[in-house]
Amino acid sequence: MVITGLERILREPQVLSRAGRLGLLYNYASVNTRFESSADLIAARFPGRLRTLFGPQHGVGGTEQDNMRETGHGMHPYLNIPVYSLYSETRIPRPDMLESVDTVLVDIQDVGTRVYTFATTVLNLMHACAETGKAVFILDRPNPIDGKDVEGNILNPAFASFVGPFPIPMRHGMTLGELMALYHAELDIGCELEIITLGGWNPNTYFEDTGLPWILPSPNMPLVETAVVYPGQVILEGTNLSEGRGTTRPFEIWGAPFIEPGHVTNLLEKNCITGAVLRETDFKPTFNKWAGQHCRGYQIHVTDRELFRPFRATLAFISALLKLYPEEFRWSEPPYEYVSDKLPVDVILGDDRLRLDLEQGRSIEDLEHSWSEDLDKFLSLRSRFLLYPR
Repeated sequence: MVITGLERILREPQVLSRAGRLGLLYNYASVNTRFESSADLIAARFPGRLRTLFGPQHGVGGTEQDNMRETGHGMHPYLNIPVYSLYSETRIPRPDMLESVDTVLVDIQDVGTRVYTFATTVLNLMHACAETGKAVFILDRPNPIDGKDVEGNILNPAFASFVGPFPIPMRHGMTLGELMALYHAELDIGCELEIITLGGWNPNTYFEDTGLPWILPSPNMPLVETAVVYPGQVILEGTNLSEGRGTTRPFEIWGAPFIEPGHVTNLLEKNCITGAVLRETDFKPTFNKWAGQHCRGYQIHVTDRELFRPFRATLAFISALLKLYPEEFRWSEPPYEYVSDKLPVDVILGDDRLRLDLEQGRSIEDLEHSWSEDLDKFLSLRSRFLLYPR
């Protein structure tokens, strides 16, 4: 079984002997193997030292949906310490929020995809801690969709945002600790940073192989299967297609009222849909896009994770729909994650060039070739920050 950074500090409390007063960035998915909350465990293991809690997007309890639905601040009901939302009127801790701590622990389950706000929240925390002289300790957790596969174009810095602050691909193949080490060095952040590493994690494996319990880290990430398709299917947030929010299988199910799946299947670039079966399905979202309306589309059933390439697959879906439904298919309008002057799909993709290429009908193979050199450069950069043998 994999030993998380959380489990390590509980077993080896001397790791925090000089950490002083503690803060904790966490949410309801931050648990040990017995499903106990990291806040409760740290408060009990280090009596009197846990002074402040911080929560990411969706709130500590995961009650809010996507895209600028903010949460407020409060007090923990029985620990009687403040809980500050870092997805509120501020997304970077104010100095007064850090006054009572010397070190902020980070125990957050990331999902291995650039477009997921938790990593940016940790980046903002590091910036704030650098300015106030505080330390950051990352209690590392596994990348649930393995630590070897990397896919997608590299973000253009001109399109940096809360869902993509630095030039990395959509699927980066790093743990949160590794990614923060990269950000810390490449952005010259300057705070004291320590990664409490995992024990026994094999980067070639998926989350099910860790022996750890999967708790959905955000409201629409219920299963590891969701995380597997997410590096591609998150792109649908920038379109008028339902990405399956409001169904029981978000991101696996997708479609719209105007889609005829048989026609889409005939037009798909078949070499782009490997390691998966597209099963035609009908569905009616209970909320979000097309709520209450009969949609047609697909459920993605991944049959071979080694072969499946989620980013490639979703680009193929969009390419086919642009050809079949030029009047019905639409890009979503801004704002998206606090960006009001760019199309959401461009924010998600980290560039407008990819959208324009899709509109012009370029093949997915050509698109992948266009960013292959940049991807190789990222792999070289990434190699300097890998904490677990690849």
